[in-house]
Amino acid sequence: MLEWGIIVSDMRPWTVAVLGPGGVGGLLAALVARAGHRVICLAGEESSQVLRRDGIRLRSTQHGDFTARVEADTELREPVDLCLVTVKQTALAPALERVPPTVLGSGLVVPLLNGIEHPALLRQRYRPESVAPGVIRVEATRVAPGQIVQGSPFAEIDLASATVQRERLDAPAHMLTAAGVPTRVQRDETATLWAKMSFLAPLALLTTRYGITLGGIRTDHREELLTLLAETSALSRACGAPGDATSTLRMFDAFPAETKSSMQRDAEAGRPLELDAIGGALLRAAEQHTVEVPLTRRLMAELVEAGS
Repeated sequence: MLEWGIIVSDMRPWTVAVLGPGGVGGLLAALVARAGHRVICLAGEESSQVLRRDGIRLRSTQHGDFTARVEADTELREPVDLCLVTVKQTALAPALERVPPTVLGSGLVVPLLNGIEHPALLRQRYRPESVAPGVIRVEATRVAPGQIVQGSPFAEIDLASATVQRERLDAPAHMLTAAGVPTRVQRDETATLWAKMSFLAPLALLTTRYGITLGGIRTDHREELLTLLAETSALSRACGAPGDATSTLRMFDAFPAETKSSMQRDAEAGRPLELDAIGGALLRAAEQHTVEVPLTRRLMAELVEAGS
């Protein structure tokens, strides 16, 4: 049975582009469309045809099972209020060709990517005053074009920008929250990005290197986990953000033992890995700020060798 969204708040309908309707992008597209907003998914021709014909089918313990109608195209052809960039870092450069700056105009660009370096790339292509990086905490998988499974019982976004006025972020945060994704506006972009990176990098590097879940890392490789948390925290502080390895460790110990990183899942599926966006970014930050990160270097070397 199809459910084509209805407006759930008194705000005006938005026009939202979603660049990369995979796990995260497809989840957000479905929820925003169900809330009564116009959604344009930007993807390859085959995926676009499926989305135009069938919509997006979401299966979620948090939001239920429903299908949302969306538009789809291979390229943005009109201005939008908001463009969510939800591709993997490995596909970012070619994907951005689907969103010409002259067409986007002054629309707000919100990248929800892993890593810390992509905001600079986006600000080179689009207006800096329209780029607001975000981080999302969710587990969502595209099992087929237009079919999304949300595995986590939560989906939360933090928005922050060094170049966008804070007041401009309140409206999209309210819209996304009303659609079912609690979204907070944070004051410090660097701190927001590093807060996720300090958790993500150790999780991604260790689970992918050893091919085991977080529970196995906590028990069989705890010393390496502690060392990697110390290294990423030191890098975070060097880059001007808070760095508290003890707090991050508490997060690791609270997560379900069966947790896998998205990089680990990509490795298992034979997909390209975001090694450069995660581990490579750590190493570049270490060089820039003269911070010693021997375990990060070793893990990166082993992962690169394993993939060669």
